[in-house]
Amino acid sequence: MALKATIHKARLQLADMDRGVYLDRSLTLARHPSETDERMLMRLLAWALHTPADDDHGALEFGKSLWDTDEPDLWRKDLTGRILHWIDVGLPDERRLLRAASRADRVSVLAYAPGTAVWWRGIAGKLARARNVAVWQIEAAQSQALAALAERSMHWHVTVQDGVVSVTSGERGAELTPQALTPS
Repeated sequence: MALKATIHKARLQLADMDRGVYLDRSLTLARHPSETDERMLMRLLAWALHTPADDDHGALEFGKSLWDTDEPDLWRKDLTGRILHWIDVGLPDERRLLRAASRADRVSVLAYAPGTAVWWRGIAGKLARARNVAVWQIEAAQSQALAALAERSMHWHVTVQDGVVSVTSGERGAELTPQALTPS
């Protein structure tokens, strides 16, 4: 018998001063049985860092990447179904990213594993021709500190200012500094 996803609820209060996005949302995350807390919370962080100020041109939604390889971790589609933004977390292979770059207007990757430097050296040259791909790195210690905030029901306060992301949940928190691996 297959294991089922575990449902997590997140209340997210976002103040992204860098992008001028301020919102309060309730989100539901389905954690795949093979997924770690760290990966699940990196998906939630990616949502916070990329959600638009309004949903006029489509909302940012969680994809089924662990169930369906043709879907990203998150994506934003317009009302016609065109993919505006494809977002993956972790260390996807270059074929996946190049295929995403041909399907979406914009592709973002939030890499967080200890092996990010080795992975990036291996694919950076192959992604050079894909001008719509942006890759960001979160240091492994920072993503692990974020993972420590995992609960079945979470209430996060996320503040982004000058490239620094502060996440607090009650008395606990984590500070992250995404580093761009691709030129802006």
